[in-house]
Amino acid sequence: MLCALAVTLSLVPQLSAAVPADTLRLEVGSPEVDARRFAPHAARVRVYVGGDTLVAEWTNELGVGDSAGRAVHRWVTTGTQYPPGGAPVTWELRQTFDATTLAPLGYARSGSSGASASIAIDGRRVRGTRRLASGAEEPVALDLDRPGFVAAASDLVPLAVGLREGAVMTAPVWSPPMATTERRIFTVLGRTEVDVEGARVRAWKVEERRDPERTLVATWYLVDEIPYMVYGEVPLPDGRVRRMTEVAIPASAPGATAAPARPR
Repeated sequence: MLCALAVTLSLVPQLSAAVPADTLRLEVGSPEVDARRFAPHAARVRVYVGGDTLVAEWTNELGVGDSAGRAVHRWVTTGTQYPPGGAPVTWELRQTFDATTLAPLGYARSGSSGASASIAIDGRRVRGTRRLASGAEEPVALDLDRPGFVAAASDLVPLAVGLREGAVMTAPVWSPPMATTERRIFTVLGRTEVDVEGARVRAWKVEERRDPERTLVATWYLVDEIPYMVYGEVPLPDGRVRRMTEVAIPASAPGATAAPARPR
């Protein structure tokens, strides 16, 4: 989700060394989390590393459905990676979440590399199979220390709670191939303007840090409408930054809608 963007940021306070006493400490199932805020829609993500180098792009499409009487959100992500000097690699990821609690229920990934995974999640219990690019299959059988939100979709957590300046919340996250959950700290630093593919968008700036190290995992720019995340920055171990932009696009799934993030 990135292009070569000029990003204008307001000065905001940094996260203090100690987590404030009034921090909202979330778990999967906490009543403060309400994923019903998310409307069906489709969006395009572009990812850049090192200036204008496009390294990946994908589309996210959210549909609302039912599974054995349980309301669920079904996210379908179809993407392409562009390895340096190599042929593009395509992939598809299908994830199912509880439509209220955001609890992960299913994860299925396949791609042109030949690797794939099909996993069912029930609280702490994770079961399924994984196929390597070589064709070898191996079982997935984990019993996590606690249920976790999906790490690759961690920006959905503060959005599902609701954003206000100064809010701090913690939440456990997990996703394949992690063997245990990891606690993250989300701090809503305030609102600022960001340039998203040529449009000025007023967004909430949210830092995500790893607890207890306080190392920065990502900085998100979030809005209270489709497509919800409009810009993100993820620091890489080599000092570069992985930058992402997201814009709404026409949807293909029944009931999904596309409404562009409005300039402010």
